[in-house]
Amino acid sequence: MRNLQISLLPSPPVGTLPVEIVERKGLGHPDTICDALAERLSTALCRLYREEFGVVLHHNVDKGLLFAGRSRPAFGGGEVDEPMEITLAGRAVTEYKGKKLPVEELAVEEARAWFREHFHALDPDRHLRVQCRIRPGSRELVELFLREARTGVALANDTSCGVGYAPLDDLETVVLQVERYLNSPDFKAKHPAAGEDVKVMGVRRGDRISLTVACAFVDRFVENAGDYLQQKEELQALVQVYAESLTAHAVSVEVNTADHPGEGDLYLTVTGTSGEAGDDGQVGRGNRANGLITPNRPMVMEAAAGKNPLTHVGKIYNVAAGRVARRLVKEIPEVREAYCFMVSRIGRPVDEPQVMEVKLRLPEIGLLAEVMPRAREVVEGELAGAWSLWEAQAAGRIAVY
Repeated sequence: MRNLQISLLPSPPVGTLPVEIVERKGLGHPDTICDALAERLSTALCRLYREEFGVVLHHNVDKGLLFAGRSRPAFGGGEVDEPMEITLAGRAVTEYKGKKLPVEELAVEEARAWFREHFHALDPDRHLRVQCRIRPGSRELVELFLREARTGVALANDTSCGVGYAPLDDLETVVLQVERYLNSPDFKAKHPAAGEDVKVMGVRRGDRISLTVACAFVDRFVENAGDYLQQKEELQALVQVYAESLTAHAVSVEVNTADHPGEGDLYLTVTGTSGEAGDDGQVGRGNRANGLITPNRPMVMEAAAGKNPLTHVGKIYNVAAGRVARRLVKEIPEVREAYCFMVSRIGRPVDEPQVMEVKLRLPEIGLLAEVMPRAREVVEGELAGAWSLWEAQAAGRIAVY
């Protein structure tokens, strides 16, 4: 691959810097909700197109907005006065070979189904409104997409870039796993007062990690202010123990630091998300494709969620770059850390990026020449299979938020 460049990582490891910052917006955060619904719609469209025509048709449904409603939380159970409103937008084939497709109905059904599967205190029939603004794509992009069906070669439908790195360091691992722990089915079964809107901000100063956790509490499972504070203290203690099990660094945890019990200000919700009243959301404003927000690492602004998994490099390259980095670290013992950067060119085959750069951290500078042939083999092997990932992405088996 002539466009592949392999070099050494010039900067020190992020985990050794004096200060590091990592954030994850959890499953019920309004931004993550928008990402999840966009991706859910893309997978549903892939399924619909294949069932009807045997192929996946052009679509990019990577635009979405959550407009918060109004609610009156109360101990023992409050009310939602105005449901939150969700608008899903983008481009998709709505009619093909003379047959109209129920794209708007599908978008609404899939959104409601996602909430039923992931929220334990939100009723999608009462607590939200979903509207769809999906329109057909431009003739040029649709034709570019269909060219793949005729030639068997996936052509990039955008000039875009993707990045990935491996492995996750301690802070990144802690932040990611703490949110997953708090939103796990087992945790929710034992602690139903904990809502799905969880955000974890991690800061490492030297060898000390500080976690600030925001967790929306569900009012119907909280009796009074004393009960709220007791349950919050218990949640904080559980996070402390769990986080300490993931790292040798010293860890401190604070939960819902904006609470002001003396004024009656507590993070209480009816449904388990701030989207019911306090916070709006948008596709692409939250986690990157690896599930984290990492200002100390390379990131791109591209929203991977909702893009089609066959030709949209804004999704494919971010997934592929992460896989390349992980394989390099896993398969080449000398590689301690890997960064991968990929750039596409619209109309060119997906597996032929116009440039691809890999940066490696090695124990000795002189090892680069020895490692380079093996690294090139790993990169080319992963890139050759990048397009074949679409099946797993179309089935929703590869997370992008």
